[in-house]
Amino acid sequence: MRFLGNIEARIDAKGRVFLPAAFRKVLQSEGEELLVLRKDVHEDCLVLYPQSVWAEQMDFMRSKLNRWNRQQQNIFRQFVSEVENISLDGSGRILLSKRFMEVAGIDQAVRFIGVGDTIEIWAAGSNSEQFMSQDDFSKALEGLMNEGTNG
Repeated sequence: MRFLGNIEARIDAKGRVFLPAAFRKVLQSEGEELLVLRKDVHEDCLVLYPQSVWAEQMDFMRSKLNRWNRQQQNIFRQFVSEVENISLDGSGRILLSKRFMEVAGIDQAVRFIGVGDTIEIWAAGSNSEQFMSQDDFSKALEGLMNEGTNG
């Protein structure tokens, strides 16, 4: 499952927004109907996980964290408890709760960004400072891609 693209959309007065058609097609082709929404751990954006991807993420975290270690159990508990189950309505919209809109600084417009197996939801116009400059990006990518290569 791969979500690609950077698409803006408007939110209606009830907090509903159309999930971009390209992303809906990916979900439909994979038979995904349920989604999980959570605030990103690092950035002021929301992350939309298809249910199967969320389940894999939870399984991976559980395998890394010891449930008998208080701090690790608290990390897991906090990660999995700060979510909302989301489903598309008959028109292809999702409902963003006021709580999630506030924590992500979302008002009337959003930017959906496909990030592989998840979809990020940003306040429209707010994410430009979250990205590297083109020059910094080029240098960082070059460094990462050359790590451990011969030649």
